[in-house]
Amino acid sequence: MAIYNEEHNIFRTAFKKFIEKELAPHIDEWEQKREIPRSVWRKFGEYGYLCPWLPEKYGGSETGFEYSMIIIEELTRAGINGAVVGIGVHSDIVAPYLNSYGNEEQKTNWLPGCGTGEIITAIAMTEPNTGSDLQSIKTTAKKEGDYYIINGQKTFISNGISADLVIVACKTTTNEDTPYKGISLIVVEDGTPGFNKGRKLNKLGLHSQDTAELFFEDCKVSVKNLLGHEGMGFSYMMKKLQQERLVSAAISQYLAERMLSGAIEYSKSRKVFGKPVSRQQHNSFKIAEMATEIELGRVFLESLIADHLIGMDIVTRVSMAKWWVAEMANRVAYNSLQLYGGYGYTEEYPIARDYRDVRAHTIFAGSTEVMKLIIARKLGL
Repeated sequence: MAIYNEEHNIFRTAFKKFIEKELAPHIDEWEQKREIPRSVWRKFGEYGYLCPWLPEKYGGSETGFEYSMIIIEELTRAGINGAVVGIGVHSDIVAPYLNSYGNEEQKTNWLPGCGTGEIITAIAMTEPNTGSDLQSIKTTAKKEGDYYIINGQKTFISNGISADLVIVACKTTTNEDTPYKGISLIVVEDGTPGFNKGRKLNKLGLHSQDTAELFFEDCKVSVKNLLGHEGMGFSYMMKKLQQERLVSAAISQYLAERMLSGAIEYSKSRKVFGKPVSRQQHNSFKIAEMATEIELGRVFLESLIADHLIGMDIVTRVSMAKWWVAEMANRVAYNSLQLYGGYGYTEEYPIARDYRDVRAHTIFAGSTEVMKLIIARKLGL
């Protein structure tokens, strides 16, 4: 199945021009300030580049997921590593929860703003002592009349500082035999009493993408903010993780392609012992190995995108892609930087930033180890 047609190519060309004009000149500034201004989110929305799948009735273009893939690919190719994570989380991971599980009132209230950039979203799953083991979360939401009282702490929340809406995974009931049945999703709006944003985490990489700690202390939220049905939160999250991990694998793949392209260009121009770095046999073999792995990753990724577009269950295969492509991208980062020599260790070349940024790819959206565990269980082990 061919994923892209002429309409997609026209869209890609327009988006690349948007990047060149509105984003590329400011990348270094955002990295230094460690934030992407809200005006940039609104600019994305103005051009229709947020939540491109959004139904027309909520102000969207109602296009396919492949348009999101084009946005992710071109942002990554342009070296906008922080924004691609933030935009991807908002457009293709969090907002789809609202569209799939929200009632009409919730959709009408929130989805138009998600498309314009007036509302930035986040999802709060991870806790200080609970990563991918979502059944073990400790954050609680006790029902008192027409409200839930939420208490707990979340960490490593992408878009946590910027978010106007946070979907919070919490325990609404306690069931020791089947703990996942007690998990619900509740939407908490910025400014709600008892909801406090903690520090912006000082990370190794992805500096322009904010990641935060969130605190809930007797946070009083209307029962109208329950997303879907009580006790169904774990099921909802499991259903949405397929797309989340596909997005993560795509970012890893496109970054690997970008890093190798830069390394090849540099190694052809840099001479050592009288000939280009790329012509040294060891280096040419390394480049050949990286190019082969990248090609394998691209073919695998595109097959997953095609199957996802027609609604297939690809949980096992996307778990394979998520860990393998992320690990491959880290190998590419290491070997590409080596080709630059000392210059690769300076901020003069993008590989230094890419090397830092790609390290998170084997951790977020489910670590490599968790992906292997999922695959093993799917294989009946």
